Amino acid sequence: MAGRPYRTEAVVLRSFRLGEADRVLHLYTLDRGRVGAVAKGIRKTMSRFGARLEPLSHVEALLHQGSGELQTVTGVELIRSHHSAREDRYRLGVGLVGAEAMLRLFTEQERNPRAFEALTRFLDLLDDVPVRAARPSLDPLVLSFQLKLLWLSGYLPHLTSCAECGATEQALVGYSARAGGAVCGACSEGALVLSESGIAGAESLLIRPLAEAGDVGLGDRSARDALAVITAAYEYFGNFRLRALRSA
Repeated sequence: MAGRPYRTEAVVLRSFRLGEADRVLHLYTLDRGRVGAVAKGIRKTMSRFGARLEPLSHVEALLHQGSGELQTVTGVELIRSHHSAREDRYRLGVGLVGAEAMLRLFTEQERNPRAFEALTRFLDLLDDVPVRAARPSLDPLVLSFQLKLLWLSGYLPHLTSCAECGATEQALVGYSARAGGAVCGACSEGALVLSESGIAGAESLLIRPLAEAGDVGLGDRSARDALAVITAAYEYFGNFRLRALRSA
């Protein structure tokens, strides 16, 4: 049975063509979590939706739940376009990594206001993130965002003591997704080898606000270690890899 139209804030995480004039959108909404929707006629020159449904856009959408899996966008008002993030290659790379992480970790039509707030905060900060010489995937903002998404998904990496034996006085030398966090030398068999600064950097990115991610002072090795923790968690807990990381 078809439902009534409803209005909700949403972020466009991804879109792709459908037929000659339509697009399928992957949205993350405030009220219903992950939603798939069709924007009919959006690719026509005179479309009333125009550029308001570009990836990374934060909108207020009017959606109609029909009898199929995909809902229909019947109206949209722009809250923040994040145009500056899409127009800069580096910022776009950072944004697409964050958007895909959201897609892969939050797959259900289930309300999660904390996840939605984290997403919109990430995008607001993305507009002004400093452009760096390093790869976008190593940017402190997107590393911090992904660690927080793991936390909100129930996969919080334990990085302050050995996740295997609980030792607090032993140096931490690696990360074990199976154990759920950093491990000491005695428990490091099969673990991902990390630098001390990498573990400390990942912990700082996890506990500090997104706005302070750039203040952590990550070096290249520490940033790579933080990314290694994130990708290992994706592979172990979700059995996936982010495609956006291949080009970022």
